[in-house]
Amino acid sequence: WRTLLLRIGDSCPEYGGTTDLAEHIETCYNTISRELEYSQLILQCAEQVPHKIPIYGTLVGLLNLETEDFAKTIVENTQTNLQDALNCNRIRILMRFVTALMCSKVVQPGSVVELFETLLSSAATTVDEESGNPSWQPRADFYVTCILSCLPWCGLELNEQVPEEIERVLVGVEAYLSIRFEFAGKDHLEDLWHRIQDLSNNGWKVDSVPRPHLFFEAQLVSGKSHSIACPDQPRSKQRHEAELKYPRRIYRLNIFPTSKFEMQPIDRFVVEEYLLDVLLFFNGCRKECAAYMVGLPVPFRYEYLMAETIFSQLLTLPQPPFRPIYYTLVIIDLCKALPGAFPAVVAGAVRALYKRIGDLDMECRSRLILWFSHHLANFQFIWPWNEWSYVLDLPKWAPQRVFVQEVLEREVRLSYWDKVKQSIENASVLEELLPPKGGPSFKFEDAKELSLELRNMVKEKKTAREIISWIEDSVVPLHGTLEIVVQTLLDIGSKSFTHLITVLERYGQVISKLCPEHDKQLMLMDEISSFWKNSTQMTAIAIDRMMGYRLISNLAIVSWVFSSSNSREFHTSDRPWEILKNAVNKTYNRICDLRKEISLLKESIKLAEEAKSELDSAESKLEIVNGQPVPAETPGRLKRLKGYFDKRKEELVSIQENLEAKEVLLARASEENKNLFVSLYKSFWNILSDCLYQLSHELAEENSQMNGYNVGEQEQWCLTTLGYLKAFSTQYASEIWLYMEQLDAEIFHPLFRKA
Repeated sequence: WRTLLLRIGDSCPEYGGTTDLAEHIETCYNTISRELEYSQLILQCAEQVPHKIPIYGTLVGLLNLETEDFAKTIVENTQTNLQDALNCNRIRILMRFVTALMCSKVVQPGSVVELFETLLSSAATTVDEESGNPSWQPRADFYVTCILSCLPWCGLELNEQVPEEIERVLVGVEAYLSIRFEFAGKDHLEDLWHRIQDLSNNGWKVDSVPRPHLFFEAQLVSGKSHSIACPDQPRSKQRHEAELKYPRRIYRLNIFPTSKFEMQPIDRFVVEEYLLDVLLFFNGCRKECAAYMVGLPVPFRYEYLMAETIFSQLLTLPQPPFRPIYYTLVIIDLCKALPGAFPAVVAGAVRALYKRIGDLDMECRSRLILWFSHHLANFQFIWPWNEWSYVLDLPKWAPQRVFVQEVLEREVRLSYWDKVKQSIENASVLEELLPPKGGPSFKFEDAKELSLELRNMVKEKKTAREIISWIEDSVVPLHGTLEIVVQTLLDIGSKSFTHLITVLERYGQVISKLCPEHDKQLMLMDEISSFWKNSTQMTAIAIDRMMGYRLISNLAIVSWVFSSSNSREFHTSDRPWEILKNAVNKTYNRICDLRKEISLLKESIKLAEEAKSELDSAESKLEIVNGQPVPAETPGRLKRLKGYFDKRKEELVSIQENLEAKEVLLARASEENKNLFVSLYKSFWNILSDCLYQLSHELAEENSQMNGYNVGEQEQWCLTTLGYLKAFSTQYASEIWLYMEQLDAEIFHPLFRKA
């Protein structure tokens, strides 16, 4: 019966099957009615498979006819969950379930309207300049979005049963929109409002929302309706906190022309909701996710909308809701589930995004490169490359040419050079864009004496201290010590990633001794870049690992990336940007991990304090027996509480010591983080200052014209560098805000701030 409940409707025509939906609901009802003590499972299904909410609402409506207490319990649990909900998705879905219960006569229409009006009142109060907190508008917008997003599921029924009340709600929404802060252009809330207005004018008919309760309308009308109250409203805080807590749900990247979507605007919204819900609740089960996505209960094709929704999520800034690899795997599974339709749609999306690659945010471009190369690797690298062979005629800095070049470079990482070369046989001219073939470039192939001696010492498994002594005694007077030692150690570790790690673990102290300060670390990275000049991937890995072992500082990496030899590649290669992103990300992750660890330790201390408080409270409770005060608690409970507290007390000392140590590390990491971002922005300003002045005087006059691409090299360099500046600022905004006062005082020239 659990499977029956979870799979309800899967084999019905609305979901691509042949079984009659009413019959399926009837079967499920007959089975579930014998298991009424498991009411919570129905609510869980409604929350986690929300595109079936109308079916679960109908099922509860039928059960309400048999036992009103069961339905009342469902309503009460829904209200409790709504009150306790901490995230926007749960609140939105529970509200949709409430409307489904209303359609099945389980919840009173007046209660739903009252819920809407309470949220509307809260939203209006929030944005009021005098009595509210306008900076908390994201929460107010979320409430109104919840109301509007429920109407496709319940607007028809509310209009039939309480037309004046629903009209009052719509007037309230319009009033709210007139007093909120306006954004440039039509934002997501205004867009949804216009769709709901069209829906209202069309009689509230929505093709994409099934109405299974209509099959049982004659029966459901005799059920008792219950009331539901609006949850308490949280107190107001700051705007940036509001935007984090109440983020926008739908981000639309308009990839395809509107003619590709054979549906009404409101149906598009509903299907987007379905798709996002499936992506949300099945993010750990990619195959289940793909299966549900291709079997939504809608009477029209929606492959283009499915692709557009997934790509919109994948390219959401500053971060997608889930890891990019999740969307990659879902797209792969959808291509396999719909082999006759979806691959062509995905190819169309790639072509459309490729045409506008020059306009894409640099972070989005990087994600698109990673996704596309990985996607092709799962389909034998098949792509009509001849369509893009013209990029060879474009200048080296043209975004479309750089995109093709970077995709091919990533493909080589995922396969091997000859395989990728074979995949572009239909556009052999693109071979010029493949990365260099070959492995490391060792400077001392002729076995220079010192290099050979060091290699023998490593073979003999001499310790790092012995090698350092050898260097100090025998090598220091000679020229090129760092070059010889680093090149030799890199060559020993060049066979594989594991070999590299082994060398760094055993002989990292040798490198640390040779490169203790900033300038020597710059020389070290020059040697790594020279040794791995044929492999962008291994250059990035080696520098990243050395930073992990504290052999190279993040500040040295920033200086090296912005050196003249690397910065001249900013617009033609992702190599320096990959290394810089690794360094910033590793530093950021380190401080995030420390914050999480400190939070967990504080929670442990809080639990210990609560255990002490509970024990003290239990011991202090007395009652009079035969005229004498005795403990009110049973000896067994007191013993359990004391045992629990004693265990926590033993841990408390070590936890507090650990907490103090972690807080010291956090203070050090925070200072390191600040220095990194200050250095990063200073470096950006140093190389961009002249360029910004030129752009402000319309550098476009100097543009060259080549095959329709009319951006000059200097301008493209500046645009690309600015693009990465924006990408870093967007991705790490929460950290950068902590240092804004210093950045603003030391670095942010008006032109720079504007950029």
